[in-house]
Amino acid sequence: MANAAAPTSHFALPGWKPGSKSGLARRGLMLVLSSPSGAGKTTLSRRLLALDDRITMSVSVTTRPPRPGEVDGKDYFFIDAPAFGKLRDEGDLLEHATVFGNLYGTPRRAVEDALSAGRDVLFDIDWQGTQQLDQSAQQDLVKVFLLPPSAADLEARLRSRAQDSDEVVRQRMSKASDEISHFTEYDYILINQDIEDSLSKLVAILQAERLKRRRLTGLASFVQSLRDAL
Repeated sequence: MANAAAPTSHFALPGWKPGSKSGLARRGLMLVLSSPSGAGKTTLSRRLLALDDRITMSVSVTTRPPRPGEVDGKDYFFIDAPAFGKLRDEGDLLEHATVFGNLYGTPRRAVEDALSAGRDVLFDIDWQGTQQLDQSAQQDLVKVFLLPPSAADLEARLRSRAQDSDEVVRQRMSKASDEISHFTEYDYILINQDIEDSLSKLVAILQAERLKRRRLTGLASFVQSLRDAL
């Protein structure tokens, strides 16, 4: 979101801009998509973002080095450990976690500005970050966990990416069991056998959550105007 300032102007959500609202005013929501590495959440996230311009991706800060093809400010904000520590210690991160020895976190202000403007924000974070968001922003949160159809399928997907060594793949498979054990902490579970089917279900979840009464900030005055006119 280029126009939404974060704790520092460097950390803004790409693609966001204020716009006119139609119908009832609505507070945005935070849609969290978590899964073990290789289950397909990155592909699913990209498909959802391409389909719906009312939701934008939360870009995390991380201390890990960029992977081939990743762009600073689009995929992640790549920073060093001291800079990450400063953001964390000053309360400028909504959540943060350590994953495979690297630090990840979500800049606070850009997300809060988006929600206030009625924009939805998509998070690609793990269970640790989701737990933190659940403690601080439960009313804004919608939690979806993506499962692979089988362990064999998960390993095949990890190997097909050709980004990681055999040792890293083994580490990710080992960690997947722990990650999957947190499925009960999520509102919705999707088994990603087919990406089109998973996308259809994710869109349905998002549409239903947008219609929840508590998110319609202009509902009370709208209903009162109807009653006054009767």
